[in-house]
Amino acid sequence: MRELDVVGIGNAIVDIIAHADDAVLAHHGMQKGGMTLIDEARAEALYAEMGPAVQLSGGSAGNTIAGLASLGARTGYIGKVKDDALGRVFHHDITAAGVRFPTRAASEGPATARCLIFVTPDAQRTMNTYLGACVNLTPDDVDEELIRAAKITYLEGYLYDPPHAKSAFHRAAEIAHEAGRKVALSLSDSFCVNRYRDEFRDLARLHIDYLFANEHEIAALYETNLNDALSRIVNEVEVAAVTRGAAGSVIATKIETLRIAAAPVARIIDTTGAGDLYAAGFLFGLARDLPLAECGRLASLAAAEIISHYGGRPETPLDEYVARHGQD
Repeated sequence: MRELDVVGIGNAIVDIIAHADDAVLAHHGMQKGGMTLIDEARAEALYAEMGPAVQLSGGSAGNTIAGLASLGARTGYIGKVKDDALGRVFHHDITAAGVRFPTRAASEGPATARCLIFVTPDAQRTMNTYLGACVNLTPDDVDEELIRAAKITYLEGYLYDPPHAKSAFHRAAEIAHEAGRKVALSLSDSFCVNRYRDEFRDLARLHIDYLFANEHEIAALYETNLNDALSRIVNEVEVAAVTRGAAGSVIATKIETLRIAAAPVARIIDTTGAGDLYAAGFLFGLARDLPLAECGRLASLAAAEIISHYGGRPETPLDEYVARHGQD
């Protein structure tokens, strides 16, 4: 198999995105800006009350991998869908982006996952996620040839819940390191960190080379402030990249700390996927052996493109976007 830049492993989800105001969130008891796991009945009930919606393939690692492909990277993806309407949508979208997606769809069991996203006028997104088929990923779904071919295997923290999914993570990391490759992890959400704090710490120490998080997630990992958390995580991983919204990001290693400004954007429409695309730009730089400051610059540009429109996948090819805006 031809060498790949990055293979992602995560929850294969179709996003359903609609406008909402704060009153809608309050009526349904949603925590603004957060992510809540829901069952299929709740998913159907919320969907019935949503306004006009846009349907886009998503999932955190899926968005990152699609972003990498848009930058010109060679990519693969491992994630579980069911052979149903939304599963076929997901498969079409990711393969159309040029991503290798060998995971076999389930013929029975829960439906393909979907995330109902309510976007308020301040561009905050509130997510309600029915995980469905994607949590049934097992070590048997980990394509060893795909992992060995990739310079970096990227793991999505959202998937770190069912025991067999954890086993899949560990198996993928072992295969990657046996092949002399690197492993990256996104902490994904403070919700995930608070549920699996000790396990995430062990995972970082034992298996992770590159860690991605926002400032709240990294602080939650060590139950402390950002600066102290950074001083601790660099003893466990080679590089930690921490996003801070409009304040940009911080890149930390044992020997240096870099502060990267957020790339300008004319108007923020929807913050869905901002962290995912930040990771895409950064991983692209790492796979090309670029300096960390350049990795951060690419990451900020990719995030800027994604927040300028709805959905977590690029509308403008990112290689073109970077070429056009990279010197602004």
